[in-house]
Amino acid sequence: MIQPLAYIHSEAKIAQNVVIEPFAIIHKDVEIGEGTWIGSHAVINEGARIGRNCKIYPGAVISATPQDLKFNNEYTRTFIGDNTTIREYATISRGTEEHWKTQIGANCLIMAYAHVAHDCRIGNHCIITNNVQMAGHVHMGDWAIIGGSSSVLQFSRIGSHAFISGGSLVRKDVPPYSKAAREPLTYAGINSVGIRRRGYTNEQINQIQEIYRYIYLRGLNNADALAQIELELPASDERDEIVNFIRSSERGIMRGPSANGERE
Repeated sequence: MIQPLAYIHSEAKIAQNVVIEPFAIIHKDVEIGEGTWIGSHAVINEGARIGRNCKIYPGAVISATPQDLKFNNEYTRTFIGDNTTIREYATISRGTEEHWKTQIGANCLIMAYAHVAHDCRIGNHCIITNNVQMAGHVHMGDWAIIGGSSSVLQFSRIGSHAFISGGSLVRKDVPPYSKAAREPLTYAGINSVGIRRRGYTNEQINQIQEIYRYIYLRGLNNADALAQIELELPASDERDEIVNFIRSSERGIMRGPSANGERE
């Protein structure tokens, strides 16, 4: 159902069973999948590729021109995965020539007033909470959650299943399965509640905890900690994911707790 007061460019490709409410604006070179709902006053700009059964709430702006002075009107796109919800006044910029696209995975929730900048890559099942401000080129793994009013600096990486508390400033990479809190951002344990809900066993959770004891609690530098982890702990998908994430980090990972458990 498309309301007559909505504006839809003649070159936009709208699948069946899409609902577009009054005063929504759909520009050219837009594709919208079956069953998606577009709320009033939402703006879907050129280059948007929106999947099936998405919900785009009033005032959201998708595939906006990047807020990057290097952008020279090159042809780039924005991809939104199936079953993703984008709440009121969230803004998502399309890519630049560095990666040519911004990508949001499937089954994500991007809450009101959040901003996802150019060239970000967001995994599946992610939650970006109210007022989160995400700079360009951020990578976010599957099932990660960012608490409200947090800011994420450009080129940061957030590992899968990580949880970042509200009001955080993310300057460093946040490894998989970890919780991040305080200022400066500090390791606050593993996201045991989240991964247990997703079916991880006690054995898996215990191994993840042991891995982070090597990294944060034994007084080792990262290189020595990773070497000992590979030597002393059994191989597993979780072990290899954490080790590879930290080893490939260019920004460095968030700091660990001080010896007495308090931030330094």
